[in-house]
Amino acid sequence: MTRTASESFTLTHAKYLAAKVTSDMLRCLQNYGRPAQSDINNYGTELALLLRDDYVAAYEFGFSQGDQRLLSWHYVVDSSGISSTDDRPGRIVSGVAVASATWFNQLTFSSAWFALPQAERDRICTGLPIQRVTKDGPKDGRGYWTNDLNYSASGVSLGRRTFRPY
Repeated sequence: MTRTASESFTLTHAKYLAAKVTSDMLRCLQNYGRPAQSDINNYGTELALLLRDDYVAAYEFGFSQGDQRLLSWHYVVDSSGISSTDDRPGRIVSGVAVASATWFNQLTFSSAWFALPQAERDRICTGLPIQRVTKDGPKDGRGYWTNDLNYSASGVSLGRRTFRPY
């Protein structure tokens, strides 16, 4: 007896992964008062829609001072199909003084995104709840990165690393 199974990455899977990231944002809101709840909902919708079509290479949110990271969470998308662990969201660093810091949210588009004609990219962006401006994200500040969690669904994973101050 043989069995063949095939599963594609759907909007349901993308929503599942986006929910893990937005859970981290909600914990960030609980610890640091930012981002706003309405923004979290919009970020989650945007991320799910773009993940579904393989348009995201990386995603990051956190706090910066000037052009340097103070505290942030960075997710790298791996759509190689290799099965990986699926951790529970959480383990958000607490107790960092962010009162004078600026909140940021950065999305890095994938090569699949840049393979689209400009008119198609413009059409997709028009339907998203977040209107982004292309710019460089912050540089590493006085701190260090730790690889801490991994979220996965149907062969796509988001490896999370955290930048925290010394």
